[in-house]
Amino acid sequence: MIFQISVHNGIADIGQAAWDACADPTGDPFVSYDFLHACEASGSAAPRQGWAPRHLALRDEDDAVLGVMPLYLKGNSQGEYVFDHSWADAYERAGGRYYPKLLGAVPFTPATGPRFLAHPDADRATVRQALVQGALTLVERLGVSSLHVNFPDESDWSALTDADLLPRRDIQFIWHNDGYKTFDDFLAALSSNRRKTIRRERRDAQTDLDIRVLTGADLNEEAWDAFFAFYMDTGSRKWGQPYLTRAFFSMVGQTMADRIALVVAYRDGAPIAGALNFIGRDALYGRQWGTLEDVPFLHFELCYYQAIEFAIARGLSRVEAGAQGEHKIARGYLPSPVYSSHFIADPALRGPVAQYLRGEGPAVEAEIVALTEDQSPFKRS
Repeated sequence: MIFQISVHNGIADIGQAAWDACADPTGDPFVSYDFLHACEASGSAAPRQGWAPRHLALRDEDDAVLGVMPLYLKGNSQGEYVFDHSWADAYERAGGRYYPKLLGAVPFTPATGPRFLAHPDADRATVRQALVQGALTLVERLGVSSLHVNFPDESDWSALTDADLLPRRDIQFIWHNDGYKTFDDFLAALSSNRRKTIRRERRDAQTDLDIRVLTGADLNEEAWDAFFAFYMDTGSRKWGQPYLTRAFFSMVGQTMADRIALVVAYRDGAPIAGALNFIGRDALYGRQWGTLEDVPFLHFELCYYQAIEFAIARGLSRVEAGAQGEHKIARGYLPSPVYSSHFIADPALRGPVAQYLRGEGPAVEAEIVALTEDQSPFKRS
C-alpha cells in the first residue's frame, strides 16, 4: 500500500471522528480526542507554554486515516515526568541546542498508554512502524535535537527499541485488584499491622467530613470551581505554577463526565478538598489533588483508599496513582516499571545518554525488587 503522513498543528485539524476511530479501541481516556483537545483548546498545552502540536496522521491512498500519533514540538521539559534536564544542560554547555525537541506523549499525564493509535481495520504493527518512521523523519526535517516517547505501553516500547530508540525504565506505584469484592477483602490480604494502620488513617481522615464521589451529571461548574481552587492552592505550593487552566476542567467536564470520578470532601456542606480521577476501560487513573485544610491522612483517603474502593466497585483491574511516592507502597500500591524511549540525533550526545541508560536500567530493576521485598504491606506467602 501507499501511505501518506501529514503533520498537524492542532488535533482539530485531524478531526474527532478520524482521531477517535483510532483512539477509542484502546479504552485509554488520555489519548481520546476529548482529552487532548481540551489540553489544547483550554490553553493548557499551547505553544506559549512550550507545547506546540505536531500530531501525525497516517493515510492510505484513498485519504482514509489509518493511524494517528500525539506529538508535540517542545520548547522545554516541563509537564513531562520523564526527566531529561541534565541531558539538556550538558548538551547546551557543550554548544548544542537541545530545544526544541519532539515529544510523543500526553501532556501533563504520567500514565502508561498507547502512543501509536491504529484504526481497527488496519494492521497495528504496520501503522506503528510507519508513524515511528514519520516522527524520525520529522526530527530530520525540522532539525531538532531529539525525539522522546514517554510512558508508552510495553508493546510500543519494545517496537521503539527495535527501531533504535534508546530504552529507559522508571518506577511507578500501582494497585492491582486481586479479585477483591470489598475494601475489607483488600485489607484481609495485608499484614495485621498495615490493616490496623489503614483503618486508623481512614477513621481519622473521615472524622467530621462527608466524602462523595462525583461523576456524570454531578460534575457541574460549582464542583469544578471548588476543585480548581484546591488544585491551584496545592499546585502553587508544590510546583510554583500549575499547568492546567480553569477552562480545561470545564471542557473535560462537558465531554468526559462519564469517564471522570471526582472525590470531594465536604465539611459542614462546604467542599474543602478533592482528588481527580479518570476512568479507563480497565483502570482508574489518579491525577490531580488539592486541599484547603490540613487534615491528617486526608490525602491518603481521597487519592488512594477512595480510588481502591471505586475500582473494586467498578471491577477495574488496577489503580494508577501517578508519578513518584514510595509512601504509596504501604497503602497497597506496589512498584512497577514504566517506560520511555529516546532518539538523540547528535552522536556526541547520544553516546553519553546511551551509556547512562545502560547503567540506570539495571538499577531501576533492582530497586523494584528491593522495594517490593522490603516494604510490601501484603502478607508473606
